[in-house]
Amino acid sequence: MHHLLHRLALAAILVAALAGGGCATFARGSTQALTIDSLPGGATVSLSNGERCSTPCTLKLKRKHPVAVELCKPGYRQATAQVRSKVGSGGAAGLAGNLLIGGLVGAGVDAATGAAKDLNPNVVAVLLLEEAPGCRVPQFPAVPEHGQTPDEYAKEKSKHKK
Repeated sequence: MHHLLHRLALAAILVAALAGGGCATFARGSTQALTIDSLPGGATVSLSNGERCSTPCTLKLKRKHPVAVELCKPGYRQATAQVRSKVGSGGAAGLAGNLLIGGLVGAGVDAATGAAKDLNPNVVAVLLLEEAPGCRVPQFPAVPEHGQTPDEYAKEKSKHKK
């Protein structure tokens, strides 16, 4: 009987450690809303991952991939910005919680999904400067180191639509 209780207690601890794993992944998710705006509005936004929108816009992006942002509007100078992916305070707390509870598996999940990271800045606000003739054709900016290429982004997006 004592042996059975010992095994049940061990099983309960194991289940609790696995359930507590990936705390940031469950609490924060692996994606984050990134808002991009410009003054004046209506600029075409091109991200290095291949996504496009017009300002103002909000895109749902993977936390673990930095992106380069280009804004283009006829009559205005092309503007660029870098959005970094770094461990944020909420993600650090989730990782620390995993390690304290003994959830090395969960900490690994959080690190792999990027849930412990934040996109920074998470609001990109750009003042466009007038210039003749200005930016006419938006281009996709170069992919930052450890960023997601347009092909990888398209493949990931099509996988989730199925």
